Amino acid sequence: MAIKFLNPAYGNSINQKFREKRFHFFTTLLEGIKSDEPIHILDIGGTEIYWERMKFTSNNNVIITLLNLETVPAKNNNFISIKGDACDLSSFKDKQFDIVFSNSVIEHLFSIDNQKKMANEAMRVGKFYFVQTPNYFFPIEPHWLFPFFQFLPFKTRVFLTKNFDLGHYKKSANKEDAIKRVNEVKLLTEKQMKNLFPRGKVYRETFLSLVKSITMYNFQE
Repeated sequence: MAIKFLNPAYGNSINQKFREKRFHFFTTLLEGIKSDEPIHILDIGGTEIYWERMKFTSNNNVIITLLNLETVPAKNNNFISIKGDACDLSSFKDKQFDIVFSNSVIEHLFSIDNQKKMANEAMRVGKFYFVQTPNYFFPIEPHWLFPFFQFLPFKTRVFLTKNFDLGHYKKSANKEDAIKRVNEVKLLTEKQMKNLFPRGKVYRETFLSLVKSITMYNFQE
């Protein structure tokens, strides 16, 4: 029950409510863009299901390109699914997209160097950007849904990942898989996000007065 309460796949989950509120803020920024042509959005690591839950798939004034490690067939005519690397968008020109959008992806890149690459590429290929990530200092780690998991010693995190079903993850098949999973997630602080996106503004989501997630955005030419 606790996982359902936190899992955005469920319509009444607290995470889904946060996403809806955040998306409403995003749409207010989107409305400020004046264009006679459809607005092109690159969603790094995004899914069509996400946009469906936001009731946005029927907006024909927007064309959304979903970039993931593998292509997934798109159902809606205004969606394009492509294979790509968030850290290397060299196949795209500078400012090719009106907006680069990303939700809970930048923390899954294994290293701060890769996070810098993604941030730089997002700012390069997009005229504007809207990039969200969970807050490192929020007490409930958002992937394992385990209190203060991110502050535990590395070996303890690997042990828990290998031996227990936690949060969105089933226990790992072996120690090597557990190590890879723990290494993959590098949560970011607000200070780190500001360093990655120095011209960006901050949108904070709070729960019980604690900052749950951080979004860096810039919608100024």
